[in-house]
Amino acid sequence: MANTVDWLRKLLHSEAGPARTGRLDGCHAAAVAALHHQGGFARGWEPGECAALIADAAVISDGVFRASAREPSGFVLSRKAADEAEILSVVVASSHRREGLGRALLAAHLARLAGEGVAHVFLEVEEGNGPAERLYRHFGFREVGRRKGYYPKPDGTRATAIAMRLDLA
Repeated sequence: MANTVDWLRKLLHSEAGPARTGRLDGCHAAAVAALHHQGGFARGWEPGECAALIADAAVISDGVFRASAREPSGFVLSRKAADEAEILSVVVASSHRREGLGRALLAAHLARLAGEGVAHVFLEVEEGNGPAERLYRHFGFREVGRRKGYYPKPDGTRATAIAMRLDLA
């Protein structure tokens, strides 16, 4: 049955197929901005902000691409300083969530960070974002603190941020 479902999914979705990961560049800024707006943030990033981040020598950016697509279906951006990095944002297109793209993307990104000499990776995730928390814990991130009222919500309330850390070395 699973093979039939996979075959049918590929037939119905022309972009279905194995995903690949790769570095982002300035031509991806608009797509990254559009994806960021799907991330549920109180304020999404604009294409100019994304272009500046991608061009920043301290920022490491990766995307996940479906089949032969030129635009990413997800992205991750991290800022590196010495042997540490902070993940700034991870977003997978809402239409492609629960397909394993986040895992593939984060695995490739963490491997790239490790290859660039990063020993410790930090991030913050909104409390209650179960899928993101599970993804990060899958890779070994552990909670190291909390910031109450850190994240502004679209409805005007504020949510707690869970600070997490992963030691790569």
